[in-house]
Amino acid sequence: MSVTTAPAPPATPAQQDSAPLRLTNGRLPRWAPWVILGVSAAAVALLFGVVALAGEAEFNVAGWAIVSALVYLALITTISTVVEGHRKGVDRLVTGIVTVAFLIAMVPLVSVAITVVTNGIAGISAEFFTHSMRNVVGEGGGALHAIVGTLLITLAAAAISIPIGLFTAIYLIEYGAGKRLARGITFLVDVMTGIPSIVAGLFAFALFALFFGPGVRMGIMGSVALSVLMIPVVVRSTEEMLRLVPNELREAAYALGVPKWLTIVKVVLPTSIAGITTGIMLSISRVIGETAPLLITAGMATSMNYNLFEGRMASLPVFVYTQYMNQGIPGWAYLDRAWAGALVLIVIVMVLNLLARVIARIFAPKMGR
Repeated sequence: MSVTTAPAPPATPAQQDSAPLRLTNGRLPRWAPWVILGVSAAAVALLFGVVALAGEAEFNVAGWAIVSALVYLALITTISTVVEGHRKGVDRLVTGIVTVAFLIAMVPLVSVAITVVTNGIAGISAEFFTHSMRNVVGEGGGALHAIVGTLLITLAAAAISIPIGLFTAIYLIEYGAGKRLARGITFLVDVMTGIPSIVAGLFAFALFALFFGPGVRMGIMGSVALSVLMIPVVVRSTEEMLRLVPNELREAAYALGVPKWLTIVKVVLPTSIAGITTGIMLSISRVIGETAPLLITAGMATSMNYNLFEGRMASLPVFVYTQYMNQGIPGWAYLDRAWAGALVLIVIVMVLNLLARVIARIFAPKMGR
């Protein structure tokens, strides 16, 4: 009498995950990449240290990081190919390249942030936010007039650019499909995207000089110059967001008898408002730090000016430029004010981006029932 033994049931996914990982299993442990990275960094550091002790060269941190990354990529690719196969080896290589590229991109960003904060914190004080540079020579004074001027000029530029950019994008997506006028507008928007900022400033100066004569300087001129730079960014970002709205939503509204304009207002724009808001804030961040067009159009002032249509008006970028280029005695006071102005400008941009995220989250369409 023969007895047949039933085959053992296959291991469940939970059992497979709990099983110990070995190199012979064709899969590297999770800690293997970190160990390889540590070994690569230590080996390269030892090599650089030996060269430095020999007096042939100094220990270069940037060179050590780059060589360590290259050694790590070579090792992880080779070991993964031998243990896990060619496909997994290539996957780890590409993942490593992407990670290294991200870290390289973060280096200048972190470096700029650390440099500005380190140098700018020395010039931050209560006087810096409550006083202008009127009748100030040397130490003291502040940037209140420049902060107010930046906010007023940028606000006016946004008031000019946002409606024009939104309506242009709506026409291109909702009404101008296949039309010659739409193609011409798209071409002009592409050209405007690459216009240097100094050209926008010269355009605004020439425009106002026709009506008010040469030598005129006003805050509204700076707003017009900045709007020339903002409009193409608003148009492009809004276009992309409107394209992401599914056509089924439009067709459903049309099937219910909703007019096209009301469909755009009630369906299309609310669906894409989060991306549109982000694009608008990016355009504001793009122009709020421009110096050349404001130097030509709004000029520089040392006292408060709340009127965009009369007289010169200071702005933070021009304030930073003039403090650095026209140093007096003592020089450190001018440099401290310049770094402090740069720090305040970065903080304003950061606040605008955080505000954009809050607005986008509030007005974004709710996915729940």
